[in-house]
Amino acid sequence: MRPSATDRATTVRMRAVRVKDTAPEMVVRRLLWRMGYRYRVNPKMLPGKPDIVNRSAGWCIFVHGCFWHGHQNCKLGRLPRSNREWWAAKMEENRTRDARKETELIARGLRVLVVWQCELVDASTLESRLRAFIEQALAPSTSTD
Repeated sequence: MRPSATDRATTVRMRAVRVKDTAPEMVVRRLLWRMGYRYRVNPKMLPGKPDIVNRSAGWCIFVHGCFWHGHQNCKLGRLPRSNREWWAAKMEENRTRDARKETELIARGLRVLVVWQCELVDASTLESRLRAFIEQALAPSTSTD
């Protein structure tokens, strides 16, 4: 499904969007590094190539842009006014793919966290959320088999 005719400025703007090493991703990576956590970036051997991964600790993080991943009820995730039907279908495809990749990672025994672009505004809350997620991943399992 391709968009209908778009102006040249839109085409140029969309081509400039980065796939990896985005500004939101770099914020999360720097924060994790300062907190003392180490990780790999975009490993090709994992489904969806998560943005940040520590396989030995069993966790991975996706840093989603609110617009591109269709963040519900977020002002940054709003659809454009032009070509609305195409964008709605595109965002639904993205959400479906994201859910499928997350399920595949969980099936491989990894814990998955999604950090949204809009969450980067409050660094202390984000740091607390990251710390809680990683510490829970590191905690020994209390399974009663």
